[in-house]
Amino acid sequence: MVNQSDADWIHLDIMDGVFVPNISFGFHIISQIKAIAKKPLDAHLMIVNPDRYLEEFKHSGVDKLTVHYEANIHLHRTVQHIKSLGLNAGVAINPHTPVDVLKTILPELDMVLNMTVNPGFGAQAFIDFSFKKIKELKKLIKETGSKAMIQVDGGVDMTNIQSLVEAGVDVFVVGNTVFSSDNPLQVIRDLKLCCK
Repeated sequence: MVNQSDADWIHLDIMDGVFVPNISFGFHIISQIKAIAKKPLDAHLMIVNPDRYLEEFKHSGVDKLTVHYEANIHLHRTVQHIKSLGLNAGVAINPHTPVDVLKTILPELDMVLNMTVNPGFGAQAFIDFSFKKIKELKKLIKETGSKAMIQVDGGVDMTNIQSLVEAGVDVFVVGNTVFSSDNPLQVIRDLKLCCK
């Protein structure tokens, strides 16, 4: 269904039960998804010590790899490693993390994932102060000359997607709104129409 949809990417939430209180799936499942996917795989690593596994994610077939600022001791080294593997490099920040912590790394990034819910579980309500953070992030991207796209994940639906576009969001991760609907393909089409 996702292959046939208007979605541009397939977003994979990788959770270790340590950084977030949930566990999802690993390399074998990613490889199986890659075998049938017709769209790029965008992996969001909600795991501690992601450096240990970067090559394995590459070999599993991901195209875009996002690590968390909060889970990374040597963020610049991690970003450089991701890029050396030929992958797009992203950094995610939790709702409570201010955007200015990314100021020095922004020119190196392809994407910043601003979490609009607390990571770990789907179907959470959108955190309203995210709009302020997104606007601050957009301003910081311009100030640093970065080309990074802004991605949001959590609580995105038809009631807020237009306002998110206006705030400066480029990429939307939409799970529950799509997959809990009776017609996921139509919901994806409708959401994308709001982004134009």
